[in-house]
Amino acid sequence: MRNIIVKVHPSKSNLKKKDQLAWKIAEIASDKAKIKKHVVEMVINRIIDNASVAIASYNRKPVISAREMALAHPRKNGANVFGLSPKIKVDCEWAAWANGTAVRELDYHDTFLAADYSHPGDNIPAILAVAQQKRCNGMDLIKGILTGYEVQVNLVKGICLHEHKIDHIAHLGPSVAAGLGSLLKLNTETIYQSVQQALHVTVSTRQSRKGEISSWKAFAPAHAGKLAIESVDRCMRGEGAPSPIYEGEDSIIAYVLSGPGKKYNVPLPRINEPKKAILETYTKEHSAEYQSQALIDLARSLNKKIKNLSDIKEIIIETSHHTHYVIGTGANDPQKMDPYASRETLDHSIMYIFAVALEDGAWHHIKSYTPQRARRKSTVTLWHKIATRENKKWTKKYHDKDPKKKCFGGKVIIKMKNGSTISEEINVADAHPAGKRPFEREQYIEKFKNLTEGIISEKESKRFINLVQNLRQLHSNKLFELNVEVLKKFHNKKFKKFSIF
Repeated sequence: MRNIIVKVHPSKSNLKKKDQLAWKIAEIASDKAKIKKHVVEMVINRIIDNASVAIASYNRKPVISAREMALAHPRKNGANVFGLSPKIKVDCEWAAWANGTAVRELDYHDTFLAADYSHPGDNIPAILAVAQQKRCNGMDLIKGILTGYEVQVNLVKGICLHEHKIDHIAHLGPSVAAGLGSLLKLNTETIYQSVQQALHVTVSTRQSRKGEISSWKAFAPAHAGKLAIESVDRCMRGEGAPSPIYEGEDSIIAYVLSGPGKKYNVPLPRINEPKKAILETYTKEHSAEYQSQALIDLARSLNKKIKNLSDIKEIIIETSHHTHYVIGTGANDPQKMDPYASRETLDHSIMYIFAVALEDGAWHHIKSYTPQRARRKSTVTLWHKIATRENKKWTKKYHDKDPKKKCFGGKVIIKMKNGSTISEEINVADAHPAGKRPFEREQYIEKFKNLTEGIISEKESKRFINLVQNLRQLHSNKLFELNVEVLKKFHNKKFKKFSIF
């Protein structure tokens, strides 16, 4: 790996392309790095994972809206929309829009946390859509996805967007553009321009994940993927982009992030070095913000140890800076304690999540979020006894550069009314690679079957699982079959539309 120092340069210095971060990203996107077998297996796992959560969210309102918008843009040689017949095709950028929204809606796919946050699986819908429209094969798709993961993971390691209240999709635009460059075997110059263009148009504020969180949380990464496709298309036509987008005098770093005096260190593989960042990412067993995964597991185990939850006086969760300030009481969002808050807000409230998991001894992607569940009197009472606080020990673990030592858990201190205390801690979620029950292919398939049961046929389930596991050998005409079609009874649900399309 290389350590790339990124900082602002005055225009008069005329910074050379080869010294710019966007160019270095483009170099690895256009290289001929070998692909390791175990890395391919993880790509397959993540395609299965994305399909699981996309089909589970098929008839949720944001997903229906995105799908209806996509269907207004049919294209004979286009891309598939998750859940529909593979015979139905739309423009690839609109397929990316619909499919990206479906993947993100339940907050249930993979994650990578470092200096910033990310869901690298958000790369897949856009790259797959273009692969289908451009008749790419399985190996092309694998290369594109690996590059997307590599770029996003390493940008997240090196550049923190959150401290400036910029949404993490600003790292997704460049990663999708780079992934598309690998997929389509574009030259370094075209990818360089595409990465810059994609970053320029995908910078937005973090208000989408603050206060009363709306359905835009699901649409945001899909929007970034769509914009990245359009950016690559423009640059393939010979158009340029704002440059240098990271280091320029009026650039992203200079006026959106930490300013002209800041130096960022972004790790990147060397040219032709195998891409393996996907192995550092981790999926979710529970449909909730990743920083709650381990604490859900801890709450489930504590459920068996506390006979009467009404005997609890207060619960303190000691955890990392990010957990405390993003999904904890440190966020100072009253909505995180509101029984009438949106689902999107509740899945960003560790106080709510811990209370429900502690009461139920379980977590469910639908049942744990219903209005009735959130407004249950005993739940509200317990929920309002919970507070978080930062413990620098957990912040240090959160930011550890060694993937084997990096932790996303916390310590729970439960004070009972009789004066006794129960105290337990957990480092990582059970499904984490270092957890009690790490997710392997078997667990990904089990998650797929559980989330799609009753929505797709058993025949369709077997067909998809068999096909995707043969990804390396798939010919160009087979990528359309990576779509999963839902049962006909689910096809007719629509909302009354007052729309442009």
